[in-house]
Amino acid sequence: MMTPTRADAIFSLRPEAHFVLRGDELEWFDQHQTQPTEAEIQAELDRLLAEYPRKVARQARAAAYAIEADPLFFKAQRGEATIEEWQSTVADIRARFPYPTEVES
Repeated sequence: MMTPTRADAIFSLRPEAHFVLRGDELEWFDQHQTQPTEAEIQAELDRLLAEYPRKVARQARAAAYAIEADPLFFKAQRGEATIEEWQSTVADIRARFPYPTEVES
């Protein structure tokens, strides 16, 4: 996953917008949506950048759950593993990929 860009912010503000970015210069072609202001674009980019670490952790957790925890859960359902083993694996994944607010607290 790549860090959010100015183009991501514009698309977040104006889905399916038609525009071209040349460096910092925005050329607006969309006739159905108004062009966002520079302040709106910057505010949206700041918001996207602030939520980026949590999004990365969420994706990493999802991948680890699918590979490690989910198979163990189904084994526990069949009696081939314990619920405690599954819960321990889930806790380990959460510790490896903490959400930003969990790191600070």
